[in-house]
Amino acid sequence: MTHSFPFSAIVGQEQMKLAMILTAIEPRLGGVLVFGDRGTGKSTAVRALAALLPPITVVEGCPVNSERPQDCPAWAHVPSTATVSRPTPVIDLPLGVTEDRVTGALDIERALTQGEKAFEPGLLARANRGYLYIDEVNLLEDHIVDLLLDVAQSGENVVEREGLSVRHPARFVLVGSGNPEEGELRPQLLDRFGLSVDVASPSDIDERIEVIRRRDAFDTDPAAFLADWAPRDAEIRDRILAARDRLADTEASDDILRDCAELCVALGADGLRGELTLLRAARALAAYEGTGAVTRDALRQVAALALSHRLRRDPLDEAGSGTRVARTVAEVLG
Repeated sequence: MTHSFPFSAIVGQEQMKLAMILTAIEPRLGGVLVFGDRGTGKSTAVRALAALLPPITVVEGCPVNSERPQDCPAWAHVPSTATVSRPTPVIDLPLGVTEDRVTGALDIERALTQGEKAFEPGLLARANRGYLYIDEVNLLEDHIVDLLLDVAQSGENVVEREGLSVRHPARFVLVGSGNPEEGELRPQLLDRFGLSVDVASPSDIDERIEVIRRRDAFDTDPAAFLADWAPRDAEIRDRILAARDRLADTEASDDILRDCAELCVALGADGLRGELTLLRAARALAAYEGTGAVTRDALRQVAALALSHRLRRDPLDEAGSGTRVARTVAEVLG
């Protein structure tokens, strides 16, 4: 059995870990884009968070991980009503993948051998109620990324081809990672990701030593290492579950809504997606911290995550997007 590295044992990368936690609390955030050097723990963090979350209950044999028998799509012909527990799915989407492999397609073998039109589910079906992870997302074909973002936003996959008309739930957290040296994402696609974070290899020697120490301990004796970190992972899990319960009751005042709007106007963010994402991220953070209401401090903590990738390029401003957001937050919120 392959073990995932404990989420709480990841050294540093606090912004990346916070972004992952917020999406676990509020899936409507629209996923996370993580850009940075290779070997900075991007894929490790995704798998670690999914392993940390409680197992999901699914109907045995259901191809879309339905929780109840009545939720299983009719085309799947699921005979069982028994349910089983499974780990939160993390599905990798490889480069060069075809659209049929992503969305699903006609089951050719069944069509040839039995003369029946049947649907063969794709990666989106397997990712339902879990995570869809794309490494090197900036190298993925644009039409595939467009498709994924549309489905991630609607929560439903619709396939109509070869006389088939099939739909099924596809609610997942989309996590994309990449190296900016290998190309950038189109601005339209950047804007569709809810949160964005830049990660870098640690420059502090002691921090690098601690990364090596923990990874070596994990590789040498995974069971002992997991046992050592299990209490801290359990604490994060309990806080995430409690935050999910508190989320709907976490209030946001008109003053907070005004702060969101003023921040986005000051930064020149197009559309209203920035405000909505900023509000949702701040509410998820407030629920995680148990404050009962969204505060300006919560806005300050999530502003860079929600807005830094939505900025227009300013040729007269050499500051990075994160610096520009921090500067604007200081001007607007004080």
